[in-house]
Amino acid sequence: MRLGVRWTLHGDGRTPAPGAVVRPDERLSWPRTIGLGAQHVVAMFGASFVSPVLMGLDPNLAIMMSGIATVIFLLATAGRVPSYLGCSLSFVGVAAAIRATGGTSATVTGAVFVVGVVLFLAGLAVRRFGARIIHAAMPPVVTGAVVMLIGFNLAPVTASTYWPQDQWTALMVMLFTGLAVVCLRGFWSRIAIFLGLLFGYGMSWLLDRVFGKIHSVHGGPGAVDHWRLDLSGVGKADWIGLPGLHAPSFQWSAILVALPVVIALIAENAGHVKAVGEMTGTDLDDKLGTAIAADGAASMLSTAVGGPPNTTYSENIGVMAATRVYSTAAYWAAAGFALLFGVCPKFGAVVAAIPGGVLGGITVILYGMIGLLGAQIWINAKVDLRNPLNLVPAAAGIIIGIGNVTLKFTDNFQLSGIALGTIVVITGYHVLRALAPAHLKQQEPLLDSGTSSYEPGRERRG
Repeated sequence: MRLGVRWTLHGDGRTPAPGAVVRPDERLSWPRTIGLGAQHVVAMFGASFVSPVLMGLDPNLAIMMSGIATVIFLLATAGRVPSYLGCSLSFVGVAAAIRATGGTSATVTGAVFVVGVVLFLAGLAVRRFGARIIHAAMPPVVTGAVVMLIGFNLAPVTASTYWPQDQWTALMVMLFTGLAVVCLRGFWSRIAIFLGLLFGYGMSWLLDRVFGKIHSVHGGPGAVDHWRLDLSGVGKADWIGLPGLHAPSFQWSAILVALPVVIALIAENAGHVKAVGEMTGTDLDDKLGTAIAADGAASMLSTAVGGPPNTTYSENIGVMAATRVYSTAAYWAAAGFALLFGVCPKFGAVVAAIPGGVLGGITVILYGMIGLLGAQIWINAKVDLRNPLNLVPAAAGIIIGIGNVTLKFTDNFQLSGIALGTIVVITGYHVLRALAPAHLKQQEPLLDSGTSSYEPGRERRG
């Protein structure tokens, strides 16, 4: 059985030849490969560190499980699809919605575990029936609307939870991060979120030294005096130790809130496979189902022990594009670094100490970017919003998701926000399409442009 753990040395092992790339089954010298692995870890720092903090989960466990998830993905795809699996931001809104109704960390991970199961089954279905099944259930108008409502549903979290803790730091971090994303080049622009966190960390420390404590909300409804940056937990944390684990808890109401994110995860995985295939000049359509199933299996394992779900990271695609090194050996090195960070509680305490104002500035951009990815899906697929068949279900679902509209069935069961919005978009589109006159049913491309491709008349199986 081929596992993809043997690599041939590329050229002299130092740098790719002009116009050449280091393919997934090749590597540079081991010192350079290990250095590239560290670079991949830095690239995923921002999102992978922020995500568990925003979800209320242990960042140490998140980093450790991201390393394990990456190993699972590399083995499952036999080393053909270079990728790092980090904590998915798509679930931040889900976690906030579940906790708002009294859910615990166990409730959050239980709901996301079920999403991992569904994602795994979806991957098996793609392997069996081919990539056509994705578009049949989730055409671009549906996928874009769901991704959009997931991102924009998070706006109240920033406005009411993080920004009020330190509005001026939040404003400065937002401006700095925005400038970093736009003005920096290459690798540095790919880690703009991480740079924004460092800037906010330093700014909070400086403001504490100059102005003392701030009087604002902090973990409760009322304003209190508190330090912007509280590092007391860092000094108490051990250097070496396993992160805390907990078992998931399953509640139907929480599961229904989380299930819509499956759509975003399928789109993310398909987009990653397509992007890597185009960059390496390799047809990877046969690995699409395997990649989706591997992500589902890795997320199941992570959430089963109390960690967050995982997904393929676009930040690391940027590193590969900048370096022209697609070696999976570098990702094995990155996974090793993640495992080492995961068993350092002091590192987790530093992450957990990120000030609320800093998160406020970061999430203003981050949540908006998640939402606008939905618009990008529409643009790439040339979705015609002048067609009421597309416009009506998307418009209704997005407003329900953003406004957190609730549909109450009984005292113990209700649908709201992300879950209700997604159901409205999916069922609304397919029902309206079945009833619509022929002139509204225009032929759409087989799959989302920029997400995956498929050759008509030819089925591929993973």
